[in-house]
Amino acid sequence: QVQLVDTGGGVVQAGGSLRLSCAASGRTSSIYTMGWFRQAPGKERDFVTAISLSAGSTLYADSAKGRFTISRDNVKNTVYLQMNSLKPEDTAVYYCAARRYGLGSSLSNYDYWGQGTQVTVSS
Repeated sequence: QVQLVDTGGGVVQAGGSLRLSCAASGRTSSIYTMGWFRQAPGKERDFVTAISLSAGSTLYADSAKGRFTISRDNVKNTVYLQMNSLKPEDTAVYYCAARRYGLGSSLSNYDYWGQGTQVTVSS
């Protein structure tokens, strides 16, 4: 089993920045990809970005391109999400996720989930 703990959320003004962290523990050798999803009130959980831990290949949703950057520290088993130029529409609960195979954006292919961290962007 793998456990994910995501942290770093908070309240920020529009145009500001936040950095989220996701620390993995347990059978981390089974993880191929880690990523981030977000869920706004009353909406579905949407893909934001993902990174393959070995090659460092990345995938971004259109809404994240140019503003968000995902990175990883394989020694610490931690993935980071740097979010810049935040907008009110970025307000959501952000969830860290991990999958055992491949790099992709489909929610159903992620095997492990963090508890979520709230990001609120005020206008």
